[in-house]
Amino acid sequence: MSDNMGDVGIQASKHFGEHLLIDGYGADPKLLFDEELVRTCLIELCDLLGVLKLTEPDVISIPNDTLKVPGGVTGVVILAESHISIHTFPRRKFFSADVYSCKKGMNQNIVANYLKKKFACEDVDLAFMLRGSRYPENDLT
Repeated sequence: MSDNMGDVGIQASKHFGEHLLIDGYGADPKLLFDEELVRTCLIELCDLLGVLKLTEPDVISIPNDTLKVPGGVTGVVILAESHISIHTFPRRKFFSADVYSCKKGMNQNIVANYLKKKFACEDVDLAFMLRGSRYPENDLT
């Protein structure tokens, strides 16, 4: 597993949210085409992270060769803390996922390993960002 986390240059306690970007390579195309699996992943990730779903996951299939996308599945769940999205590209054996939460202390490896196992990936790349380093502590109006 590759970790592309750079030096963010801010104190961990001085940020609004945490944003994990995961790219999965060499995944099983049958799993990537499975809408119900994507839905299950979104639900289980909420439980794993201890975040509150504001909506049920919205999962749709994307037709082959629509714009840049060679077909696949896209799913998103809106959280009280932000959102989780998963985009699959079965013909490329690839997926990308965003996990963004204002809840601090996200365990990146647990999330990445969960998705790697669910989609039977050979490898994943991670990028992690602390968001809102200058988020105001009080209302400005």
